[in-house]
Amino acid sequence: MLQLVAQIGLPPQLLPVVQTIPVGKGIAGETVVRNAPVTICNLQTDSSGVARPAARQTGVGGALSVPLRRAGMVIGTLGVGTKREYEFTPEETALLQAIADLIGERGLP
Repeated sequence: MLQLVAQIGLPPQLLPVVQTIPVGKGIAGETVVRNAPVTICNLQTDSSGVARPAARQTGVGGALSVPLRRAGMVIGTLGVGTKREYEFTPEETALLQAIADLIGERGLP
């Protein structure tokens, strides 16, 4: 199970829904299973089955989630979203992964 530790911008009514996410469910849960980034260009129209139905309530268009690792083991995820449809570039994905790697190895202050 993934536990929400921090967030900015999620609608308050969704917080109870995203407080705990099973591994393998939703974008974050799939990120853990794959141990690799998961991206969706438009969450509002996505039909891949990765995003949970309640995710549309966030108003997010483009979404990117990367694994947070410590000592090579996935301990969580770090995700970002945009208000509009957006395809994250490989460079943006690599940058978010580098940030997640720093957080995973050093922890949060």
